[in-house]
Amino acid sequence: MGGTFDPIHNGHLRTALELQQWLQVAQVRLIPAKLPVHREAPGCTSLQRLEMVRLAVAQEPALAVDAREIESEQPSWSVLTLQSLRAELGPETPICMVMGMDAYMTLPSWHQWQRFLDLCHIIVVTRPGYRFLPEPEIRKFTDRHLTDSRDAVLASPAGRVLLHELTPLAISATQIRDLVAQGLSPRYLVPDAVWQYIQDHGLYGYSQQR
Repeated sequence: MGGTFDPIHNGHLRTALELQQWLQVAQVRLIPAKLPVHREAPGCTSLQRLEMVRLAVAQEPALAVDAREIESEQPSWSVLTLQSLRAELGPETPICMVMGMDAYMTLPSWHQWQRFLDLCHIIVVTRPGYRFLPEPEIRKFTDRHLTDSRDAVLASPAGRVLLHELTPLAISATQIRDLVAQGLSPRYLVPDAVWQYIQDHGLYGYSQQR
C-alpha cells in the first residue's frame, strides 16, 4: 500500500489493517513515496515521512513499513517498486497493490501502468454505494481482469483486479496539515506517536506557534 503519507493517519492505518484481516495475509506493507506527485509541505522531508510511518506501525505486527522507494535512487514509479518486490519475493508469491478508486481511475496516466498486472494484483478500495463509472480504457482493462474472489487472488501471483468495499474514516492528510498550521490539535486523527513527532520536529507549521 503506497502513498505520500504526509502525514500518515488513522484512515491509512485502519484501511491497511482491515485489508490484512480480510485477506488473511501475514502483513500489509506501507511504502512511502520518495517523490510524491504533489509538492511536499514545507519542513517535511521524505525521511521524516518514513519515520512517521515507522512510529505509526511500531506496535502493530500486521503492518510494516517498507523504505525501498525512499532509499532508491530511481523515481518513485510503481512499476519499479513492483519489479523490486517481485525480485525479492519470487515469481510465485501473490503480490497485491492497494489503491483507492480515485487513484485507480487515473491509471492510464501512470508510468507503464499496463505492466502492473504482470507483476501483481490490484485491490481497489471502494466506498459503500460507490457507482463504478470509468472511462472506456479503464472499463476495458477492468472487465478483462476483474474478479470478486479473494481466493482467486491468493491462488495466483498476479493478474487480477478486485474491487473491495470498505467504510473509510473521513480523514485526510490535508486536513491534518491545516489543523496543525492553525494551531489546532490533530489528536485522534493520527497516532499519538506521530503527533508527538510532528511537534518535536516542528512540522507543518507547528514551530510557528511557539
